[in-house]
Amino acid sequence: MKLKLGYQELIANAMAQIETVPLEQAQQFLDDQNTVFVDIRDVRELERDGMIPNAIHAPRGMLEFWVDPESPYYKPVFGEGKRLVLYCASAWRSALATETLQKMGVPGVCHLEGGFSAWKKAELPIAEKHSKPRQS
Repeated sequence: MKLKLGYQELIANAMAQIETVPLEQAQQFLDDQNTVFVDIRDVRELERDGMIPNAIHAPRGMLEFWVDPESPYYKPVFGEGKRLVLYCASAWRSALATETLQKMGVPGVCHLEGGFSAWKKAELPIAEKHSKPRQS
């Protein structure tokens, strides 16, 4: 079976439509009160590898619901008008997610060049993500 569009074409199309923030520029955003890093990776990835300091976790599967003010799952952080820097492991999921949020009309959304893998390889700051204690 041949797909009409494969994942590589989807990512390439998204990359042509969105803003990609280089690591050096993203590092400067760490202390910017008007920037929010949004980690869209699976929680197991966060627990295993850590995350960018002060990033918020918005799982890829819930992102559109958390961003839309009409959704019962809306998170106010997405309506504060701050720059949103999305990232995943390799900048594939974040490219697709950034394009989707842009189509939804979310202002100031971009993604991290190379994703968390590039961030980690560049030895930029990483915070630990601890798993939540289990309820008895």
